[in-house]
Amino acid sequence: MKKIVNYILLSGRLLALSSCEEALQVTPKSEFSPGNVLTSESGIKSLLFSAYAQEQTQSNSRYVINDSEVCTDMGFNTGGAENGQLITLINFTWDPSLGTFNDDMWGPNYRSIRDANGVIENIANVTTSDANKKLYRAEARALRAQAYANLYNFFGTVPLRTSTTQPADLARATDDAMKTFVEMELTQAIPDLPDPGKEEAYGRLNKGNANGILAKFYLNTKQWQKAADAAKAVMDFNYYSLNPNFVNLFRIENEGTSNKEMMLVLQCRTEDPFGNWYQAGALPPSYKSSPQFPNYTYRSTMSNFATQYRLRTAFTSSYAAADKRLQLICTSYVNSSDQVVDLSTGDNARSFKYWDNNTVGNNSGTDVPVLRYADILLTRAEALNELNGPSTEAFTLINQVRTRAGIPNLTATDTPTKEAFRTAIFRERGWEFVAEGKRREDLIRQGTFISLALARGITNAKPERALFPIPQVEIDANKLCTQNPGY
Repeated sequence: MKKIVNYILLSGRLLALSSCEEALQVTPKSEFSPGNVLTSESGIKSLLFSAYAQEQTQSNSRYVINDSEVCTDMGFNTGGAENGQLITLINFTWDPSLGTFNDDMWGPNYRSIRDANGVIENIANVTTSDANKKLYRAEARALRAQAYANLYNFFGTVPLRTSTTQPADLARATDDAMKTFVEMELTQAIPDLPDPGKEEAYGRLNKGNANGILAKFYLNTKQWQKAADAAKAVMDFNYYSLNPNFVNLFRIENEGTSNKEMMLVLQCRTEDPFGNWYQAGALPPSYKSSPQFPNYTYRSTMSNFATQYRLRTAFTSSYAAADKRLQLICTSYVNSSDQVVDLSTGDNARSFKYWDNNTVGNNSGTDVPVLRYADILLTRAEALNELNGPSTEAFTLINQVRTRAGIPNLTATDTPTKEAFRTAIFRERGWEFVAEGKRREDLIRQGTFISLALARGITNAKPERALFPIPQVEIDANKLCTQNPGY
């Protein structure tokens, strides 16, 4: 991540130099002069790493998580200035002017697309080996596809910007064109990516995590056979595995290539602006310690936000008492007055997945998973069930996740039908991926996103709100981009 950030800083300096060239009447002679940067390997890698950084930092991880959870049966929020934005997501009263739609969803993904387009257009003229050209182009195409898959999940179809020379005014693609483009980009890029573990640095794309991105896109678009096949392609590398200890899976000391479950992450550091701010919002008021987390050291220099990232009691109470995943949900703590405070009721429990003892102010260095191997196992299980109902393999896949959690295996007696297994796997996904920003897409795929909101009394949960609105700034800037229905 540090290498990626350094390249971004270099790119910024180059752009600044370019803007001053005419006024200074100076033409830089170094290999990093603006006219040479995209023909040198260092220059093209700076642009590629900028595309990575947009996808793997994406504003701040707390938005990635909260934007996809507080509008569901899982997350809740109160207090602080941030609640002014999150309350609109809780109550389904958002509109196209809400800042997070542009700042945390649309903007980072389109910046990644912009940078990836620059790599793809200029790679042929770069002074490097043919093997490197194939690799950099494949990475750029896969990053571009990942960005479009993200945008599709949030907004539906969007303008397909595949060139830096396209006009500013560009209509939204058709649904078929969007799906075909994402599939084509990934399937054509994957053969030129390295095998898992052979990539140059942690965080770079490889055949394994790119197939994982493809599997999740197929799953969210209900292309069941393709989702099952792409997930199987990941499994067949025999590289990834479940971490045997769920609690340790998220610890900062277990980050990197040795953790074979984390296939792709939002990389975080304790330096602003690259920190993970989620834990500062998950801390309850005046937090001092908790008997649940004896190895977590709270320091007065750590931020404790006025806004409170909370979990709904109906969700947390659905766990089995023996479920080890409960060990990362804080339900009681000791405050600064040495009083024990109960968080188990009132939509007040907290996810402590992202604790970092070395947090500096707001900034934790704990990475946020984008794609875990557990997700691949559950993706294939879900897809197989949708194809043929519950099968021996589907039970084997879901039970790998349940065994690690310390809860009994699911059997055909428990879930004898496709519908029963579907309900079970969505419950499992909730317990497994809380505070990872997956709940909204899961409920939309299940068809319960709107109905569950209505059951919570959210009267504004209309069917069209299964998609977020195109940001107003894009509507204003792009005359051919139409708004989603209902906004």
